[in-house]
Amino acid sequence: MPLPAPKPNDLAKPPPLKLDKAPAKQLFGAEKLPNKLKSRSIGFYAKGCLAGAKPLAIDGPAWQVMRLSRNRNWGHPVLISTLEKLAAKVKAETKWPGLLVGDISQPRGGPMLTGHASHQVGLDADVWLNPMPKRTFTAREREDTSAVSMANAKFSGVNPKVWTPEHLKVIRLAATMPGVERVLVNPVIKKQLCTDAVGDRSWLAKVRPYWGHDYHMHIRIGCPSGSDSCKAQAAIPGDEECGAPLDAWLKKVRKPDVPPPPPKDKPKPTPPPKPIMLSDLPGECRTVLEAPDADFAPTVAAPGVKPAADPDDQAATPDPTGQDTPVPPTPQ
Repeated sequence: MPLPAPKPNDLAKPPPLKLDKAPAKQLFGAEKLPNKLKSRSIGFYAKGCLAGAKPLAIDGPAWQVMRLSRNRNWGHPVLISTLEKLAAKVKAETKWPGLLVGDISQPRGGPMLTGHASHQVGLDADVWLNPMPKRTFTAREREDTSAVSMANAKFSGVNPKVWTPEHLKVIRLAATMPGVERVLVNPVIKKQLCTDAVGDRSWLAKVRPYWGHDYHMHIRIGCPSGSDSCKAQAAIPGDEECGAPLDAWLKKVRKPDVPPPPPKDKPKPTPPPKPIMLSDLPGECRTVLEAPDADFAPTVAAPGVKPAADPDDQAATPDPTGQDTPVPPTPQ
């Protein structure tokens, strides 16, 4: 079913925000299209922007993009190519018809209004852990369909009613794609992968346990060639890390059998973090915002749809790992 053509009002730009007054997330969140600059990732995964972004088509031979209202199907061309090739491999080598792709980046990257601290430089992508159906979702279904958690109720392991051997195959394919440096999943998923993986297990080193990520896997590639201003993340340890480090994570995420009693004293409210301003980002990000729009059609959602939160979204607090951090981070 073809998506509706955009109405003229849908493409009208709101009054421009003052670059040095508004938080960076408002500036970048207001951009509907990428710019005409040469494609390059600028800054770090959790503090940067994206020039010359390219879109992942909302429908492909082996993928469908979800949550079109978020307008986050943009990325560096190397990441977009990686996702297209991964989807083709998944369709050819597993029982899945293809992938459901969630957030990548905004048209010009940068901080987001909701849901992420990273995804700012076009090198991160969320891929849902439920397979693409054999039919094409409507625009409305792309907003209303929920991803599926792989964890059981206590977060002591995966849910055997939804976890299958195909999940291991899909995550292994993602981790072994050229250029992929990390695949973030919930610790209970990493535990199951460590249990089930046979043969060459070297790919497990790239699969990193982290908070959330029970509904989707988070794929991250390294800084592409030509992105001289891109800041690389520290290299991962070389071993599979299925022992003590993973056990520590499992203790953190497991829910207690008996809920703890409420605190006697009402906790003091935590002041909101200081917003990231344009001046906090690399200087090139000003040019990224000011450059003219590229010649792309905007991503169009179902009429009247407003962006909604997903169950796997986290409170976005920037940290050294470049991930959503609802609690103090552990470097990944």
